[in-house]
Amino acid sequence: MNRIILIVCIAFLSFNAKSQSDAEKVKIPLNDYMVGTSYNYPEQIKRAFTENAMLYLTKNGKPWPMTPDAYAELFIKREAGEFNGRYAKLLKTKVYNDIAWAEIEIIIHSINARFIDVLILQKMEEEWKIVSKTATRYPLQNVEGIPQRKVIMDGLKHPWSMDFISAEEAIVAEKDGDLLLVNLASKEKQVIGGFPDDLFTTLQLDVSKYPDGTYPKGADGRMVRWNAGILEVLLDPDFSENRTIYISYVAQKGDKYALKVIRASLENNQLQDIKTLLNPGPYVPGLFHFGGGITFGEDGKLYITVGERLFYEHLKEGLGIAQDLTDARGKIYRINPDGSIPSDNPDFGAGAVKGIYALGIRAAQGITVEPHTNKIWFSEHGTNQGDELNLLEAGTNYGWPNVTTGGYRSKDYKAADVPNAVFTDPLHYWKQTVAPTGLAFYTGTEFPEWYGNLIVPGLSRGSLWRITLDGTVVKAVEELFTDEHVRLRKATMSPDGKLYLLTDEDNGRIFEVVKE
Repeated sequence: MNRIILIVCIAFLSFNAKSQSDAEKVKIPLNDYMVGTSYNYPEQIKRAFTENAMLYLTKNGKPWPMTPDAYAELFIKREAGEFNGRYAKLLKTKVYNDIAWAEIEIIIHSINARFIDVLILQKMEEEWKIVSKTATRYPLQNVEGIPQRKVIMDGLKHPWSMDFISAEEAIVAEKDGDLLLVNLASKEKQVIGGFPDDLFTTLQLDVSKYPDGTYPKGADGRMVRWNAGILEVLLDPDFSENRTIYISYVAQKGDKYALKVIRASLENNQLQDIKTLLNPGPYVPGLFHFGGGITFGEDGKLYITVGERLFYEHLKEGLGIAQDLTDARGKIYRINPDGSIPSDNPDFGAGAVKGIYALGIRAAQGITVEPHTNKIWFSEHGTNQGDELNLLEAGTNYGWPNVTTGGYRSKDYKAADVPNAVFTDPLHYWKQTVAPTGLAFYTGTEFPEWYGNLIVPGLSRGSLWRITLDGTVVKAVEELFTDEHVRLRKATMSPDGKLYLLTDEDNGRIFEVVKE
């Protein structure tokens, strides 16, 4: 439930009542209460209570007793089924024979409030009902606890991305390894078979084959921090029914490489019915700036980032790759889930590569959809500084290599003019090198004051950023975990509202961000 983090299991409603324990049955009216009040269902609210129950609320600092019917009427005038901004989380329950109590947290950002509801329940024959409720209120900024990183899993080979099958089970893509099915609770991981054999990982690389200057080198002469392997993994919105996943990876032809995006069915831990959706060549040497970010837009289309595949700007004379509409690199694409091109895509002219949605992209990895607004945001790697945060819009030219908020790697480089071009500035850029990667909007309740903030991890110095937005205006930028940096490749939210981070390390880890 990405649009609202009701940390309850709706599956409670489908249990056979005779097989349930009282600890399970007591959650049925609590679920009715939370869903009913968050989605404006007055009948579901009343169903949670006994007819003679009493709610002890507070209004203007004075007691405000209320019946369930009167309380439910507060939600009648609102649109049924429409989320109203109440984020409910069941914190505790305790059963004593035929009575029970429960504690529920309610977050309402519009009034900057956190409520703790305490409810008393009673068992009547085989059915539990709420017989009383009271609540107290805190301002959000007084929520106690500071963020900490908790290691959930390690032993991964430079994990690049992760998408969730359930709150506990996920698929992880490794840059230097495999596509994995992992269980975050049991710590088990299984390799998913059937991956295309043109996959190239950096573990296969023989740096002695390449002439000096082809790649950036470390002090020991070895190539450093290259990219290859499996990049993004994304589950279809209807994965539970169609078992379809989308994957971007580095494909090899001889000593040359290109990004490839495929669709496949996951059956019996094997990829089947594989179809190539996008292969924006040409295949060229060099293992960097593939892009490979994928997200589903609210319109049901796939949005895919493709890097320009250059390390030094002077290696391309004349019109920059990212400005050349006949070159597939340095662009963001919009395609249908079957790989076809939507008829309402921007028209860049007869000679343009099909599927282009925006251009002027150097090396964008992270791309994500903002909940509630459905705006699409993406992160962009600069060269010497110049890392950016952008809002994706149809037909937009983001300027690379003609404009940058940083510098160039090639001394005295000057980009060729692009006649009549209109370049769009980033909504935010960093004055230091961050190397921003897979970003996510925070939708959890562990840190309610973060709700709606953009979480941006970085490779450079291993930074992590929390960005507060007001519409499309960046209002505040906070760096987290400044006392202990680690290279981060991805931030992602689980279905139950937990924030996870993937580390770009030989012993790759999955962190959960929790309160101390």
